[in-house]
Amino acid sequence: MTSVRFTVTPTKAEDHPGLSDTSPEISSRSGTHVRFGSRESVSRSEPPSDTSGGVAGGGGAETPDHGNVEQGDGNAKLSSVYINNSHGVDDDDFYDRNLALFEEEMDTRPKVSSLLSRLANYTNLMQGAKEHEEAESNSEKKKAKSPAMGTFMGVYLPCLQNIFGVILFLRLTWVVGTAGILQGLCIVFICCCCTLLTAISMSAIATNGVVPAGGSYFMISRSLGPEFGGAVGLCFYLGTTFAGAMYILGAVEILLMYIAPEAAIFTAKGLEGEGAAMLNNMRVYGSVCLLLMSLLVFVGVKYVNKLASIFLACVIISIISIYVGALVSAFKPPNFSVCMLGNRTINGHDLVDNQCAKTVLLTVEREVANVTLPGAVENTTELPTPELNHSSERTTYLWSRFCQNAELNASCDDYFAANNFSRIEGIPGLASGVITENLWSSYLSKGDVLEKGSISSAQGAHAASTQQPYVFADITTSFTLLVGIFFPSVTGIMAGSNRSGDLKDAQRSIPIGTVLAILTTSLVYLSSVVLFGACIDGVVLRDKFGDSVKGNLVVGTLAWPTPWVIVVGSFFSTCGAGLQSLTGAPRLLQAIAKDNIIPFLRVFGHGKANGEPTWALLLTAFIAELGILIASLDLVAPILTMFFLMCYLFVNLACALQTLLRTPNWRPRFSYYHWTLSFLGMTICLALMFISSWYYAIIAIVIAGMIYKYIEYHGAEKEWGDGIRGLSLSAARYALLRLEEGPPHTKNWRPQLLVLLKLDEDAHVKSPRLLTFASQLKAGKGLTIVGTVVAGNFLQSYGEALAAEQTLKLLMDKERVKGFCQCIVAQKAREGISHMIQSSGLGGMKPNTVVMGWPHAWRQSEDPQSWKTFIHTVRVTTAAHLALLVPKNISLFPSNNEPCTDGYMDVWWIVHDGGMLMLLPFLLRQHKVWRKCGMRIFTVAQMEDNSIQMKKDLATFLYHLRIEAEVEVVEMHNSDISAYTYERTLMMEQRSQMLRQMRLSKSDREREAQLVKDRNSMLRLTSIGSDEDDDTDGGERDRAGAGDGSSTERHRRVQMTWTKEKASQYRAAHSGCSTPEGFRDMLSIRPDHSNVRRMHTAVKLNEVIVNKSHDARVVLLNMPGPPKNSEGDENYMEFLEVLTEGLERVLLVRGGGSEVITIYS
Repeated sequence: MTSVRFTVTPTKAEDHPGLSDTSPEISSRSGTHVRFGSRESVSRSEPPSDTSGGVAGGGGAETPDHGNVEQGDGNAKLSSVYINNSHGVDDDDFYDRNLALFEEEMDTRPKVSSLLSRLANYTNLMQGAKEHEEAESNSEKKKAKSPAMGTFMGVYLPCLQNIFGVILFLRLTWVVGTAGILQGLCIVFICCCCTLLTAISMSAIATNGVVPAGGSYFMISRSLGPEFGGAVGLCFYLGTTFAGAMYILGAVEILLMYIAPEAAIFTAKGLEGEGAAMLNNMRVYGSVCLLLMSLLVFVGVKYVNKLASIFLACVIISIISIYVGALVSAFKPPNFSVCMLGNRTINGHDLVDNQCAKTVLLTVEREVANVTLPGAVENTTELPTPELNHSSERTTYLWSRFCQNAELNASCDDYFAANNFSRIEGIPGLASGVITENLWSSYLSKGDVLEKGSISSAQGAHAASTQQPYVFADITTSFTLLVGIFFPSVTGIMAGSNRSGDLKDAQRSIPIGTVLAILTTSLVYLSSVVLFGACIDGVVLRDKFGDSVKGNLVVGTLAWPTPWVIVVGSFFSTCGAGLQSLTGAPRLLQAIAKDNIIPFLRVFGHGKANGEPTWALLLTAFIAELGILIASLDLVAPILTMFFLMCYLFVNLACALQTLLRTPNWRPRFSYYHWTLSFLGMTICLALMFISSWYYAIIAIVIAGMIYKYIEYHGAEKEWGDGIRGLSLSAARYALLRLEEGPPHTKNWRPQLLVLLKLDEDAHVKSPRLLTFASQLKAGKGLTIVGTVVAGNFLQSYGEALAAEQTLKLLMDKERVKGFCQCIVAQKAREGISHMIQSSGLGGMKPNTVVMGWPHAWRQSEDPQSWKTFIHTVRVTTAAHLALLVPKNISLFPSNNEPCTDGYMDVWWIVHDGGMLMLLPFLLRQHKVWRKCGMRIFTVAQMEDNSIQMKKDLATFLYHLRIEAEVEVVEMHNSDISAYTYERTLMMEQRSQMLRQMRLSKSDREREAQLVKDRNSMLRLTSIGSDEDDDTDGGERDRAGAGDGSSTERHRRVQMTWTKEKASQYRAAHSGCSTPEGFRDMLSIRPDHSNVRRMHTAVKLNEVIVNKSHDARVVLLNMPGPPKNSEGDENYMEFLEVLTEGLERVLLVRGGGSEVITIYS
């Protein structure tokens, strides 16, 4: 990409020769030269010219570069500054001279001018229907036009079109009639308040930066994170898809009920099957409509967009006709009479003979002709005169529906016999005062007859039968049901934010346009509730399908000049809304799929060559077909109500969280918001969900929760700077501050691990099993910090530190260890470890336990730094009062895929240092690897101890600790120091003295170390009968190294005993040097008494442990402390070797000085 640089240099006109202050062209310009420069030498400039040139060129002509160098009067030098050319000063050198201090950082920290140029060239065009439309209509690429839509066309009208819909025309009159005007106003007000508060929150989010395509999904996901974003995004997608199904069902209902009832495929023979036949018709026609609309969307979005304005015009004309009709009804009410039997409403379709009466009086007339008498004039003609004979009474069609036959003497229904027919005006008009009857609710159960309460009637003995021609309620109604059915009519407020890419100033247009659209639609809905209640009779309002007014659309009866305005207008508006839903839903799904947060949705991110979401459209059509198969508008509406409410709830939550957390990036331009408004909106959304349908609400929440957990566990990791992360930070800060209030109680103690790992030259972890052991110990709980030290200087080794940290992260993922990485760069490893132990963790979440590996083959190592670093770490952890765990022979510990099916975990409790030895086996047994292992606890009794009482006390102690384990007390009465102990101590001290005083070459040191090694092995074979090597980790290597010489040489070494003569011979033969003074001192040393005692303890304990625990899965053992005098460090390592030799898996444990286990609850 070309990096364009803007350089603005103020100059004065008088600085240029030949330019006068009076030149109008120059004086009218700003005294600033702007230069565009890049590495591709793209430049535009306005070179200074003389007066004549300025006048002739009009002061604004662009001059080619080559002409600028040829300018006279000293302008060549000046021109070379402003123009890219090969003869002048180098462009980058000149312009970066003032920023030379920062030139080495230009790649990572660009100049402000470069940044501003990139921002100026940024276009936030929506990746949506507009580009697809251009790609379809034009094969060649066109220049992207800058967005130019204003508030009215870009936000206000699209929101109006999406908010007004099928519910207004098909169900609002029924809602008003059932709930009454007061409760109807309450329903509308609650729903409109919900959307208004959501719009305020949405406006704050939308004006807090650029919102590209994706609308509400983008806002929620970037505010609440990918988990919430994906869950709510899919809910919003499902809501939009079901909205498409609802609009299609509404269009089919209008078609089959009010436009072409004869087009029905399924017809009912009886009234019982009428509902089922209607549902089947809805399914067939709905599926056909869905197929046609899907094909239209697939063929081209441009056709949908072109039809949008027509559909919007239909909606506006229909609403205007309702208002005009209401005003006209005050003076001239339309003639829609309703037939009533008593106070019950008669179905208008059953007035076949148009007679709303029981009987009709028929008049029978007979013609009597005048006879011409003889003798009269022949051409005289007398007209026949009618003569009234008699009148007869005939029954109507309604009589036959209530009585057994059409005869007057037939037996009839009791209610029919006791009441008379009457006609009332269905639309009494605005001035009729019918509003007083419609103020109160009239909820019905399924199968109830619509009755007019103001008419008195004699009640029949039997309830009305469905065979009789009454108008019945098709569903049981309640306030909560009506809320769920009405709420979809206020959705659609996201239309403006979805088109933010097409707006000239989205941050200004979205809040104004959306809020104005909501206020407009709320005013229309509230006024419509009052107008419907004031103009239309209650029984007609409660008549959902207009059966009482002969199948007319109820809201159409009020319209002026004809009901067809509403019928046709509502049909086209519902078709348009369905198309818009089928257009928007696949794009929303495509946006979610392209974010790659839900792996199984990736396929829906692909589409046609122009980006049309083909696969997403197929899935959308399939889901919409499921909604159409439900076939009932009243059952589909609550479903999409749930999904939209879920979406709005999280929009409010996002705004409230960002406001309360005071995130630095939360700086919305829309300032008329407050977190209390967002919480109120969130509360209303949650209440409406459970008010409208509690079981649908639970299902929607479960679906969203499942999607959330799926993304959390399997989705791609995204970091969008979301509010949930901010909430986590605030919660973590609060928790850390609470933890700081005091030290943790013993009951709350748990190992917070700092695992020290060592990397080799290739940045590979030397002992990955340490991390495996840590994961088994933690079982996924608590804090784990995995650390390593990189040797070197931080300034030079920063890259190596990052690579090491990445290696640790990969290993942690592989071992499924939840925790943090820490990599420290230090000149020396021991310094780095010391720094890490001091600085790891934060507040109360500091590590309390250090896990480190045993130094492999420390005896054979050329460099003593490995074991010196080990002892230094032991001292540092002791000073820091941290517990220490050292697994020896870690490579033999089981992996997570090698569970122990039997065996024991043996605890050798020598000294009490906080109860770590008791707690660790219990924690390990929580993991599947160690779950089937038993636990044995051994303790040592001295001569003065009562071993029987010790065993009882220990068993009681374990009982109170709720730990199941076998108990054994081992007696160690023999305190005599054996010759083996004495000689081994002597050898240890001789070796230490030898390595300190003799400056051996590399080969000599290896021979010397091997000599002592072989002697130790031989002594152990003869003393305790063990054939194990004393260093399991390096044993194979040592044995291989021992085979380098001949068998004779090895035998000679083993049999050799240190005497003055043999030592002199060995020294002369191998080094060729005379014996130094220090060597003679070494031969004369006597072993230190304290060392002999320590070696005695190690040897005797090792004998007992090997005897009792040779078959144990792991041995947990108290780790002795290091000597206070650092001169005895090597002896300390030897003591630990002697203590643990012959054991396969050993865990050396050193407590931190505090109690970690208690018998109290």
